[in-house]
Amino acid sequence: MTGLFAIMRKEWRSYFVTPAAYIVLAVFAVIAGFFFYSMLAFYVVSSLGGGSFGQAPQLDVHTMLLQPLFLNIGITLLFLLPMLTMRLYAEEIRGGTLELLKTTPVRRMEVVLGKFFAALGILLLMLLIVLGYVLLVAHFAHPGWKALAIGFLGLLLLGSAFLALGLFISSLTRNQIVAGIVTFAVFLLLWVADWVTAYAHGGVMHFIAYLSITTHLNNFVDGVFDIKDVVYYLSLIFAGLFLTARRMELAE
Repeated sequence: MTGLFAIMRKEWRSYFVTPAAYIVLAVFAVIAGFFFYSMLAFYVVSSLGGGSFGQAPQLDVHTMLLQPLFLNIGITLLFLLPMLTMRLYAEEIRGGTLELLKTTPVRRMEVVLGKFFAALGILLLMLLIVLGYVLLVAHFAHPGWKALAIGFLGLLLLGSAFLALGLFISSLTRNQIVAGIVTFAVFLLLWVADWVTAYAHGGVMHFIAYLSITTHLNNFVDGVFDIKDVVYYLSLIFAGLFLTARRMELAE
């Protein structure tokens, strides 16, 4: 475990020594803030209009505001998380420091987990920004804390799956730009995989649709906790981490 924490601290420092973490967090805060303002403005306008006898209609804050906000945050993670993962191994391979890691007594899985948890720390900071926005709503409305917690769990699992897969893709190349582009392409395909059911049917198509990240994210966003969705995301996380460790073993 000592090696894991050493790698995690090293990667965490490297995020903040370079502008990468600051840029990602700043861009995320601006985009998330824009989405939050847009959804909140729409909710307020909808609440003030359409009531009878001068009374504003009672609208569900979770359905009208938080659900679309969470979905848009998921799309934002799809675009930004490749910027966090593309350098994790590609930079090591290009700079030759991967060879130094191989000579240390740290186990391969500890290296993989250390890099993963360092990126996960940035993801948690991003979700804390979203939580700050949501708490503003909670001060004036009652969003439903259970559904809110389930929604945040879904975003955490979604982001963790993205990080694990991005980590594996980064281990396949020495070029950070290539890693970033391929990672984004894979994320995008997983996001739209369920579109195939709109024009084709059959067992294979339904399996492809099952692989869609949005199919499982929607339940979390709706405040529905289904263990099958948790297993799906945990499977992606395990697959990404296992394949990365295996890739490093084969590279030795």
